[in-house]
Amino acid sequence: MTISSEDRPAPAPPARYDDLRALYVNCTLKRSPERSNTQGLVDRSMEIMRTQGVQVELVRAVDEDIATGVWPDMTEHGWPSDAWPALYERVLAAEILVLAGPVWLGDNGSVTRRVVERLYSCSSLLNDRGQYAYYGRVGGCLITGNEDGAKHCAAAVLYSLQHVGYTIPPQADAGWVGEAGPGPSYLDAGSGGPENDFTNRNTTFMTWNLLHLARLLKDMGGIPAYGNQRSAWDTGCRYDYENPEHR
Repeated sequence: MTISSEDRPAPAPPARYDDLRALYVNCTLKRSPERSNTQGLVDRSMEIMRTQGVQVELVRAVDEDIATGVWPDMTEHGWPSDAWPALYERVLAAEILVLAGPVWLGDNGSVTRRVVERLYSCSSLLNDRGQYAYYGRVGGCLITGNEDGAKHCAAAVLYSLQHVGYTIPPQADAGWVGEAGPGPSYLDAGSGGPENDFTNRNTTFMTWNLLHLARLLKDMGGIPAYGNQRSAWDTGCRYDYENPEHR
């Protein structure tokens, strides 16, 4: 008797993930409670993680009073208030960070860019092993829109995340855009977005790859602290560069 692929039970995940935390930052330009098409795609990914017991947190960045700038706390540089320092603590509490946002004029929206800038503002801070603070965490992104540019937006976000210290797994992005030109958005009736097999596949692969890599990094204690410690470099250790003065 031949068993079809539809009759075979799904294989069990290779590990447990219920000790992991994930933070999703929705960078829609729409304030709550206005409907966010980006949130529709975010919900797909979050549900996969929640099914595995991951503690998932969601922030809609435009609802937060995030100051503009590239310092960890902009109240020290003339701004009357800044929500970023508190949000930064939530970023550090998560092994997984997913930035999600819309395409505008073929590029990331202004809220996405502000969040990336504020992540960058803390990129010189160090962890307890003297590495940059984001080391040992994984990052991905989700992009939506009704115009072209999803891959360009994802490339910019993923480059930025790895540059500040995040580890990026394979297939770390997913997105949905409609036909070129004005048209329905992801959650609009008849858009085909929630049913799109390509988007659903990439969202699933992205989510599981984030889980797998976060599991591996957490189990091994993060990125090995050799050859990448800013604190050691600043005290004179040049690793593979000749430095006879270092002891």
